[in-house]
Amino acid sequence: MQLIAAASTLAAAPAGAAATPRLRYLRPPGSRREPEFLARCIRCGQCGEICPNRCISYFHGENGLASLDTPYIIPRDKGCILCMKCGQVCPTGAIAPIERTAEAIMAGVRMGRAHVDTRLCLSYQGQTCGVCYRACPLPDVALYVGMLEQPHVTDKCVGCGLCERACIQMPQAIRIIPDYS
Repeated sequence: MQLIAAASTLAAAPAGAAATPRLRYLRPPGSRREPEFLARCIRCGQCGEICPNRCISYFHGENGLASLDTPYIIPRDKGCILCMKCGQVCPTGAIAPIERTAEAIMAGVRMGRAHVDTRLCLSYQGQTCGVCYRACPLPDVALYVGMLEQPHVTDKCVGCGLCERACIQMPQAIRIIPDYS
């Protein structure tokens, strides 16, 4: 039933209009830009099978027919640990193989970028927290903390989602803004 509803939603879109994502999701690290990713991905599932953190899921129609069976990550559910194994097993290059070094990851991974909502963040409300900073795989590079452990995101953030997953606020004070381009 969901698949039929998704198909009718896409069918109603004007010709040439890009489908707007219905969910806030991330593609696995090293994924090509969305149009190229969708053209290359053969929906084989190898990226999810190799993922040691089991953060990769697959669309079943809830994001439109173009995304059917493609891999995605919901950072609040589980962030990516940047093991870079998914790119090593991708048979088509939809997910590029990237060496597991900080330099290679910062150069080749563009899942999104963290954004801090200072109205929700405990550290901006006079309490110390720092959970997002301690979860970051690139501390002091992608994310650093100031007074009272107030988080500051830099342009080196790759959008893995570990900070969002770790945030103790509800709703979370730090969220990954995906890079769908």
